Amino acid sequence: MMNIHATAICIDGRAVLLMGPSGCGKSDLAIRLIDDGATLIADDRTDLRRDGNLLVAGAPKEIAGMIELRGIGLMRVDYVDGIPVELIAELTPPAVRLPQQRFRDFLGVAVPVIRMSAFEPSSTARIRLALRNSLVEVAE
Repeated sequence: MMNIHATAICIDGRAVLLMGPSGCGKSDLAIRLIDDGATLIADDRTDLRRDGNLLVAGAPKEIAGMIELRGIGLMRVDYVDGIPVELIAELTPPAVRLPQQRFRDFLGVAVPVIRMSAFEPSSTARIRLALRNSLVEVAE
């Protein structure tokens, strides 16, 4: 098991890790995704464990069900635990238009990575489309 600096959300039973430096928009993007039907796994710190060939995300007990809303404070929200990680979104300034596919390894499991800005209006749609697309690529 390992603990990483990331926010994790669940979309249709699949986890997306939102990664990047402090202030890059991890919680902001998570809140918008949650408002659009996703569920929080963990905010700011995420526990990862390996289960067979899967990488599974959960929340440390002390922050389970809590998310930080800048300018408002910590808020309680519904959360889930033990969700397989399917995608990593590295939150950065706008990236290259057509990047090469990248993967990141945690506990011996390779997870597809996309790079994007959390503050673009299309960021929630980008996460959902990339998540759907990563499943198609893996299945082929």
